[in-house]
Amino acid sequence: MNLPAHGANPAHLYEKINLAQPAQIFDFSVNTNPYGSPPSLKEKWNEWFGAVSDYPDPEGRSLTQLLARQNDVMPDQVLLGNGAAEVIQFLGQLIQGKRVVIVQPAFSEYETACRAYGCEVDFVSIDEGVESIVEVAKEAAALFICTPNNPTGLLFQSDDLLHILDQLQGSSCLVIIDEAFYDFAGSFTYATYLSNYPQLVILRSLTKMYAIAGLRIGYALASETIIKRLARFRPQWNVNALALLAAETALLDSTFVQTSRQWIQEEREQMFEFLEKTGFHFTRSSVNFYLLRDPNLSDQRPLLEFLLKKGFVLRHTYNYPTLNGRWLRAAVKTKEENDQLKEALLAWKQHN
Repeated sequence: MNLPAHGANPAHLYEKINLAQPAQIFDFSVNTNPYGSPPSLKEKWNEWFGAVSDYPDPEGRSLTQLLARQNDVMPDQVLLGNGAAEVIQFLGQLIQGKRVVIVQPAFSEYETACRAYGCEVDFVSIDEGVESIVEVAKEAAALFICTPNNPTGLLFQSDDLLHILDQLQGSSCLVIIDEAFYDFAGSFTYATYLSNYPQLVILRSLTKMYAIAGLRIGYALASETIIKRLARFRPQWNVNALALLAAETALLDSTFVQTSRQWIQEEREQMFEFLEKTGFHFTRSSVNFYLLRDPNLSDQRPLLEFLLKKGFVLRHTYNYPTLNGRWLRAAVKTKEENDQLKEALLAWKQHN
């Protein structure tokens, strides 16, 4: 099914499904912070304008040092990217032509980047268990695991993940853990284990929690050796000056993260109560999005189209192996937006 591979592109989705776009839409397919960016970014935006006339620091040293301090690593263990998606491209180049394993369901960019560089890509379902994951990955060049998971919002059990790291420690397999949404779930991070596992790579995005997707900035944490190998693929000035300034300012605003997490948790729990009461199935997500489905449908296309006609854009799951359209992904939005989605879902139930 030729639908957009990512959320946050409502016009493209309406076009592909051949539906007229309503005058007002609510985009639940985008999974950035529903409360927007930290106010400090808007306050400083005008004074940053002068930065656009100069080339940015090609290594983003000030931001790199801040990230190193916050994650208790050395600056040489941090690599900035034009969004986490660019770092995934660097990883694809590093392991080009080799075999990789992706624990599914997972963010589609892992597969896209690896195939672009001629990798053989194998999938293993998270439901197959830890030992199956280890068995499939032990001869691979890399294993991709997304936790908190996109699109389910579920956390990989830490004991299971540490067991995988232990079992693969003597191999040449990189274990790449994508933590793009970790700060929505709490402060736990596998970066703590970087010194224990030299093959571990942590991926992070700054665009999700801080709602700065248009600025494009993410990073990797790994051993100095791995970072040095990845840095060979980095274009000069790959992160722009405004992104560097905004990221550094946002990272220093810890109150914003705590407040956002609390508000999102409250809205998420209220949404779950509604879904349970009205007979929808859903994943007990720990972050700012979740999966939902009408259990009377094996394919959620009718529900997707019903909501689109009412102006509610949810994320399809046709391009997630193991999900194959059986679920829809919805973001946790503000109370007003969530309440309107509840009304639309209730209308669906009343007519079906």
